[in-house]
Amino acid sequence: MYARKINIHEAKTNLSAVLTQIEKTGNKVLICRNGKPVAELSPIKTGVGARLGKHPVMSKIKYNYDPTEDMTEEEWGDVE
Repeated sequence: MYARKINIHEAKTNLSAVLTQIEKTGNKVLICRNGKPVAELSPIKTGVGARLGKHPVMSKIKYNYDPTEDMTEEEWGDVE
């Protein structure tokens, strides 16, 4: 179910207000062209945004070296 049905012009003109409404209500908005649905704006499901932070496993990895430290000639080997 959609809270609102708007045309493309209204979506472009009032995008910030439409997004604010979606954030506050959690309802979807249907965007139409010539009265026909072409897209929907919907809120992000709870928890999805949390995945954008640090990965729980990757954040526990410890490096045994300083990646900014210069390498010796021996470590470079035959790399040119």
